Amino acid sequence: MSTPDDAYLQWLESQSMLSAARERARLYAGQARLWQRPYAQARPRDASAIASVWFTAYPASIVTREGGSVLQAMGDEGLWHALSELGVQGIHNGPTKRSGGLRGHDFTPTIDGNFDRISFGIDPALGTEEEMLQLSRMAAAHNAVVIDDIIPAHTGKGPDFRLAEMAYGDYPGLYHMVEIREEDWELLPEVPPGRDSVNLLPPDVDRLKDKHYIVGQLQRVIFFEPGVKETDWSATAPVTGADGKVRRWVYLHYFKEGQPSLNWLDPTFAAQQLIIGDALHAIDVTGARVLRLDANGFLGVERRAEGTAWSEGHPLSVTGNQLLAGAIRKAGGFSFQELNLTIDDIAAMSHGGADLSYDFITRPAYHHALLTGDTEFLRLMLREVHAFGIDPASLIHALQNHDELTLELVHFWTLHAYDQYHYHGQTLPGGILREHIREEMYERLTGEHAPYNLKFVTNGVACTTASVITAALGIRDLGAITPADIEQIQRLHILLVMFNAMQPGVFALSGWDLVGALPLAPEQVEHLMGDGDTRWIHRGAYDLADLDPDADTSAEGLPRARSLYGSLASQLQSPGSFACQLKRILSVRRAYDIAASRQILIPDVQARGLLVMVHELPADKGVQITALNFGAEPISETLCLPGIAPGPVVDIINERVEGDLTEDCQLTVNLDPYEGLALRVVSTALPM
Repeated sequence: MSTPDDAYLQWLESQSMLSAARERARLYAGQARLWQRPYAQARPRDASAIASVWFTAYPASIVTREGGSVLQAMGDEGLWHALSELGVQGIHNGPTKRSGGLRGHDFTPTIDGNFDRISFGIDPALGTEEEMLQLSRMAAAHNAVVIDDIIPAHTGKGPDFRLAEMAYGDYPGLYHMVEIREEDWELLPEVPPGRDSVNLLPPDVDRLKDKHYIVGQLQRVIFFEPGVKETDWSATAPVTGADGKVRRWVYLHYFKEGQPSLNWLDPTFAAQQLIIGDALHAIDVTGARVLRLDANGFLGVERRAEGTAWSEGHPLSVTGNQLLAGAIRKAGGFSFQELNLTIDDIAAMSHGGADLSYDFITRPAYHHALLTGDTEFLRLMLREVHAFGIDPASLIHALQNHDELTLELVHFWTLHAYDQYHYHGQTLPGGILREHIREEMYERLTGEHAPYNLKFVTNGVACTTASVITAALGIRDLGAITPADIEQIQRLHILLVMFNAMQPGVFALSGWDLVGALPLAPEQVEHLMGDGDTRWIHRGAYDLADLDPDADTSAEGLPRARSLYGSLASQLQSPGSFACQLKRILSVRRAYDIAASRQILIPDVQARGLLVMVHELPADKGVQITALNFGAEPISETLCLPGIAPGPVVDIINERVEGDLTEDCQLTVNLDPYEGLALRVVSTALPM
């Protein structure tokens, strides 16, 4: 193996993200610009005031005009007319920067939907920087903002990682990677032909820990797949360094082997430079106002004397997120986190960290309520939000996204496994409650009852919102869905919209929700699931604006999903469609500023399928009540709502009087199966 020549090393550095970040940093040095805004504290309500209804796109699934790019499609004027009419105020693009890997001078494709970033530049497969800027302009013209992604936990195997392998400059400090002395290479497995690394088996990791090379096995193995990924560590093949020395490295990857983890406590502070540079580039070059911090809970790992390494809930993750979120606020943006950890971690990392957090707390719980017709676990989780001091207005309440429906319920798995919870008249330890909920959901969502949904390793279920609903309705054969079934599916879908949209914070929905997408058949995406990633079945292509009605695939080659509702453009021409009902709900949400309300009560109820959420509206608009029936039976129940001034109760969506809140704080609600009501108490009492 020959020593890399200087020209190649210089080319790699010119292509690297660390070099780009350092160049960008010089634009801010000694300037006043970054000292004009508050940055120390998270500002969730300011963030949601910018945009409280988000459309979350998935670039690989978007159908484009023939010969057009994904970014052109996302910036299409017709699409934006439809999104604006619907009430969308922000578009979360999903990751659009170049991702994947590099071999020699050849770039290799992404292995995880562009979550393996290797450049600040736009991925040529998705479009150009000019098209990204046009998308930002189109959003602004429709009073909306662009929401982009930062990935502080890892990169792909691009120029930065290749320079790190060659021990060039500060680049090894970017990654959690350790050089293994040649006399210990016998501890490492051989790398198969055609590969540049190989996953380590648990005994290999234990031996390297005993030799004091690495921290050892982590608390869990995300993407665990026997024979593919059994630990979070991989070993490189021999690599000739810039100095001519041949080395083998062992590196950490929380996710896939092609996503090496960044080292947030290396003396070079290279990781901080790279990620903050990426954030400033997204704000100042591509026009983003909000940035997602993806996988931001995994920035710290620490060896323990006994057991697995400390890798979740680590203080370094809190510190790292404060640095990153503070830099984003200083530059005029906001951030949000997708943190599937304990509620403790979500709360801790929000103190000075990300402004908003994805609602992984109630997301599996509302699906459980739909599948079982029982809202007790959902009510428990809504109350846990308050118990840990989290403002519901700091949460992003979402329907489907690109990931699986997570059923890990990490909160009850780790810190709270032995805490006691009252559920169905029993007192259960958190770990037992977790297993009970998981068993119920797996049984109803997969297998014989719903063969079209697939388990996603140990994390949850690959499914669409529509296929959660078909499972709840007992529909086993998606090919036999009737028009009456579609009407019922739409009814349940609107119920889930009301749960998420009729509470404070951000409401987010996907293109798959808007068209009523069903999962793809596994054989359609078999070539993408070789590493056990079943999520591809719920990422089918969709065409919101009828850009190419005859296209069978997206621009990225994903097969078109079966759409139960039709395109967004066609639905908006059809009263009674899913989109038209959604439009009405969102207009009411905006009129009463429910996003800025305060959740003041989750009352006890008698009916198994009933959920009630009570909110204090801003600007002395009174009290709003969301009442939802997650069951198949009608409900008539009298609620006790103490502390709320009496008065007539109005259905604010259908604009009719529903009854009265009496002097003794009682309100009777009547709900058909799977019906939701958004009510407002029109109190005659004068505000204090």
